[in-house]
Amino acid sequence: MSQEVEQLVKMVNQIADNFSFHDDAVDRIADHLQRFWAPSMQTKLIEHDRVHGAELKPAAREALARLAVE
Repeated sequence: MSQEVEQLVKMVNQIADNFSFHDDAVDRIADHLQRFWAPSMQTKLIEHDRVHGAELKPAAREALARLAVE
């Protein structure tokens, strides 16, 4: 895993932790990524998840899956 992707994984997991106390955590994570992350960052994480998603928290993976469909 590249250092850039490693950093993106770390950041999205931190976002997932911050929203984990909300019932709509996945929605909030997806919204945050869509509003504040460049499309290239989102794409790198979505591609990484397809191959090596184990490093991602479940809520982060679900949020990325939603973005991948949009």
